[in-house]
Amino acid sequence: MVRIIPDFSHEMQFLAQGALRVVGVDEVGRGPLAGPVTACAVRLDPDRIPQGLRDSKMLTAARREALFDEIMAVAEVAVAHASVEEIDSLNILRASHLAMERAVAGLKADHALIDGNLIPRDLACPATAIVKGDAKCLSIAAASIVAKVTRDRIMVDLAQQHPGYGWEANAGYPTKAHLEALQILGVTPWHRRSFRPVHNILYQGNSVSS
Repeated sequence: MVRIIPDFSHEMQFLAQGALRVVGVDEVGRGPLAGPVTACAVRLDPDRIPQGLRDSKMLTAARREALFDEIMAVAEVAVAHASVEEIDSLNILRASHLAMERAVAGLKADHALIDGNLIPRDLACPATAIVKGDAKCLSIAAASIVAKVTRDRIMVDLAQQHPGYGWEANAGYPTKAHLEALQILGVTPWHRRSFRPVHNILYQGNSVSS
């Protein structure tokens, strides 16, 4: 299997067409049962691109943390979230797009490179969707790293407030331990009530008020 190495060609294409502020955009947190969905937009300086940028899922936690620090030191970065309440009221796809729109607005971009095959409807600038963009495009790879590290840190903090669910390790995803904790400890305010495993617990009348 050939491993794809992300490059700067997508950014250069739009810079050559006259765009001045090209950003890569990615999100993390669609699948978890708890916590926000987090998006990041990154504008890289072509002369100061950190070495080793990859899709965040291909990196160890330690490498993501190191690259996070490098990205924050040399790039323009905006991070945004959609809350659990927004996820439940809108749906997870629309909420993830809302987080992306907020991140892009934070950098005043004039072209956005979006990971995936859908472009959020209310973006403040023109955009191009790139399937598997976090593996092909350096700016999107950088955004995937910052979004992942940021959300993981949020879930570690929330795990201290609500121990027992294993969020410091599973980041809110539906692991066996998390699902078992839902049955025993109930639903917290940070759980997504529109997601079936959480909804089913609530229907059984098992919830945590604070």
